[in-house]
Amino acid sequence: MKNTELLIIGSGLAGLVAAWTAAEKGKKVTIINKSNSLMSGSTPWAQGGIIFEGENDNPQKLKEDIINAGDGACWIPAVDQLVRYGPKLVKELLIDTFKVDFDYSDGHLDFTEEGAHSVRRIIHSKDTTGKAIAQAIVPAVENNKNITIFNNHTAIDLLTLSHHSTNPLDLYEKPACFGAFILNNKTNEVFPIYANNTFLATGGLGQVYINTTNPDESTGDGFAMAYRAGARLLNMHYIQFHPTTVYSPHGRFLISESVRGEGAFLIDKHGNRFMEKYHPQLELAPRDIVARSIYDVMLETNHPCVYLDIRHKDSEWLQNRFPSINAFLQSVGIDMSSESIPVVPAAHYACGGVGVSLKGRTSLQRLYAIGEVSCTGVHGANRLASTSLLEALTWGWVAANEVCENKEDDNYFPEIYEWKDETEEIDNALIAQDWLNIKHTMWNYVGLVRTKARLHRAQQIFRHLSTEIEDFYRKAKMTKEIIQLRNGVTTAYAITNFAIEDRTSRGCHYIKK
Repeated sequence: MKNTELLIIGSGLAGLVAAWTAAEKGKKVTIINKSNSLMSGSTPWAQGGIIFEGENDNPQKLKEDIINAGDGACWIPAVDQLVRYGPKLVKELLIDTFKVDFDYSDGHLDFTEEGAHSVRRIIHSKDTTGKAIAQAIVPAVENNKNITIFNNHTAIDLLTLSHHSTNPLDLYEKPACFGAFILNNKTNEVFPIYANNTFLATGGLGQVYINTTNPDESTGDGFAMAYRAGARLLNMHYIQFHPTTVYSPHGRFLISESVRGEGAFLIDKHGNRFMEKYHPQLELAPRDIVARSIYDVMLETNHPCVYLDIRHKDSEWLQNRFPSINAFLQSVGIDMSSESIPVVPAAHYACGGVGVSLKGRTSLQRLYAIGEVSCTGVHGANRLASTSLLEALTWGWVAANEVCENKEDDNYFPEIYEWKDETEEIDNALIAQDWLNIKHTMWNYVGLVRTKARLHRAQQIFRHLSTEIEDFYRKAKMTKEIIQLRNGVTTAYAITNFAIEDRTSRGCHYIKK
């Protein structure tokens, strides 16, 4: 058994900022990360940028843009907190403290535009903004003496009074989390970590879909752990699909919204622009509208993709502004300066998640959630572009300060039931097939366009599959792969159930009549 004051599960921007902020104030912090290094999760994949304050911009304008994109489902106090703290933290932490390598033009920060923004307010580092941010923060975290890092470790379940305490009277206490069971991926050893407070910072869930922009780690771990522990989930059915990922046999690669912000437009297989039929902001309409418009055009033209055209821009400028996108396209035989890019939508971001307060607190005492795994209420039914990194930065900082300022830390750690290892070897064919069932069911039945019949079919499939996988899990030798599969089916089932319960089409949740 290990003890820590603050356990952070995940190592994206939210987790890193929270860890550094708490450690700088003297807290003993432990980070659990299931990959080989802290340069993992969705943050290093983020291309477009992060919101700052552009010319002729103000907090009210940003607030209105967020609410409009969120289709009336944003929690106003959370939006107010984001616009109040977010840009200030970008300046104080990312620019002044961590010295992130943002792009400058004529001595000033270079701003780009993205969908549903009323002004140019997105700052960036070429088209690898998230990577630049992570590269600036990771060394500060790794070199902090108050932070202990467990790479190649996977969280299995949260420790709670109601599920793990051997004292039957703890059942009558307020529901609380006091750490987690952890797997060492290399040795398969399982051990508990006790923590005064635990932060879920596990990122997204895109891997439950067959087409996604998310990294392999995004298997819905935090959502599933919170669900099993009894924490409240919100808006799980609001899954944002990014409109433009490369249609290629080499896999889906994100084409940042900033490409459209810099003037690219969408065309069908005949070379005709089509967004004027769907929204006055054309290619810079909210993401849910652009994605569904592409879906409609693909059906109308009986073609597997549409095309993104930015050939009117200078070749050298494109290579300098979008080096990673250009490099990928070149690697699959596409020259973005002379030919249009085949694109399709893909699952991108969870607008919902574990419900939290303005301080990041969940419905379980001593448990917080930050970053994509949380539902702060900022995004409502559809996330405004480039708010995700800003939200992660803001709530990571706010939640860490809340823990540090809380003078009533709960130090109660009950005796727990001993972990019992099982010995049945994993059949990788079963894991692969179960994942295919999850991914195809979610894509076809709980995807970009939904119907009642599709959702109920998915619910039946996941009800059966959940039982099978849980039985599989309980008998199996513990591995990262079986943990992820269990979490994936739990998350998929939760999304489906939320989608069935909400009969109103709004934002990312579109029900075809």
